[in-house]
Amino acid sequence: MAFTIIKHPLILDKLTRMRREETSSKDFRENLNEIGQLMVYEIFRDVPLTEIDIKTPVVETKGFTLDIPVVLVPIIRAGLGMTEGIQRLVPTSRIAHIGLYRDEETLEPVQYFAKTTKDIESSYVIVVDPMLATGGSASKAIEIAKSWGAKQIKFVCLVAVQEGVDRIIKDHPDVDIYTASLDPILNDRGYIVPGLGDAGDRIFGTK
Repeated sequence: MAFTIIKHPLILDKLTRMRREETSSKDFRENLNEIGQLMVYEIFRDVPLTEIDIKTPVVETKGFTLDIPVVLVPIIRAGLGMTEGIQRLVPTSRIAHIGLYRDEETLEPVQYFAKTTKDIESSYVIVVDPMLATGGSASKAIEIAKSWGAKQIKFVCLVAVQEGVDRIIKDHPDVDIYTASLDPILNDRGYIVPGLGDAGDRIFGTK
């Protein structure tokens, strides 16, 4: 597996905007989608391509097309916030869904929904959640994706802590991890510090 922190000036600028307490839900969503788009370039760096014959207005030539279907798997709710940005650059991607919530007492994930797509076993699968905190929800979502037959899986988040990264490495050593920031610690409630707060609430304007 590989652990990659994507440090790009545009990503860091947008992430700082998102961290601010006064940032509105609208601005939070827009910056999250834009960061998702910017991260796509690194996430898809090793995606296989097929050479094809095409005709331009001038001449016949060779071109390239993605050689594998792509499935995005957002962890509901917050994962939906990054999915749109990624799909804008990969418009042929299909979307599966995994619904998890964290038990506030045990901090363990509880599944309430899961729906896959066709041919996920032969697809390039991107599990998406803005936050990688304890790693419980991410690990559970990857476990579910694997139970569907997914084999080529990457996990993409916006902010992570080492505890969550270590959990994924331990539970799923075959899964690559991509993030925009590795934050220092979790607090006693399992929230990333400095983090973003509750990403789902900030995306959808809920409490």
